[in-house]
Amino acid sequence: MVASRALRIGVEYAFTQLGWTRVEARVPADDPLGLRAASIAGLRREGIARAPRGEVEQVLLARVVDDPPAFSRDGFVAILNAGLPRKRVIGQGVLRDRDGRVLLCELTYKGEWDLPGGVVEVGESPATGLVRELEEELGITVTIDGLVTMNWLPPWSRWDDACLFVFDLGVVDADLVDQMVLQRSEIAAVHWCDLETVREKATLATTELLESLADAPLPAYREAPQQPD
Repeated sequence: MVASRALRIGVEYAFTQLGWTRVEARVPADDPLGLRAASIAGLRREGIARAPRGEVEQVLLARVVDDPPAFSRDGFVAILNAGLPRKRVIGQGVLRDRDGRVLLCELTYKGEWDLPGGVVEVGESPATGLVRELEEELGITVTIDGLVTMNWLPPWSRWDDACLFVFDLGVVDADLVDQMVLQRSEIAAVHWCDLETVREKATLATTELLESLADAPLPAYREAPQQPD
């Protein structure tokens, strides 16, 4: 493409002759040819510059001076990887007491109670993320006994869709909650809950999951119902 070649020449001139260390471009999100030209020229997608309603958002792309050559394997992989969709990943755990009740967290930032866990960090496995979250938020170290299911969560309210990995954390004595040190900025309290309490307090996705789990082992993959706004 002529456009991508011209852009590539311009970027190299900025680096070699002008001494720049970074070149940015903003391309309208509804301009696929422009986005393709920028990618072929070696610019990596970095994010979206939001716009007011009725205006077109801008895709931010950039290249820095020590990026690998665009047509090398490393350069191609980096550009392709930067442009691929990203999906939020969550790790949660089912922890039961000896009466069969499930531990739910009363959260400070939403009204519904939920299973313990949280968002997995970049480069972190779902299992490792769950263990870390419980150490940070509850002050306990758990052992993962296996995967219960992977639940796809559809978009809800202002949240994008997500993949939720639900792990079995086994059975413990109910007084474990007395040893917990809660991260008060996120966890207001923890509760051992039977199914009736789950139905009353938990999110629709958590309620549906725990009701299904009470009847039979869950399939490896599921899709959660749409949560009402």
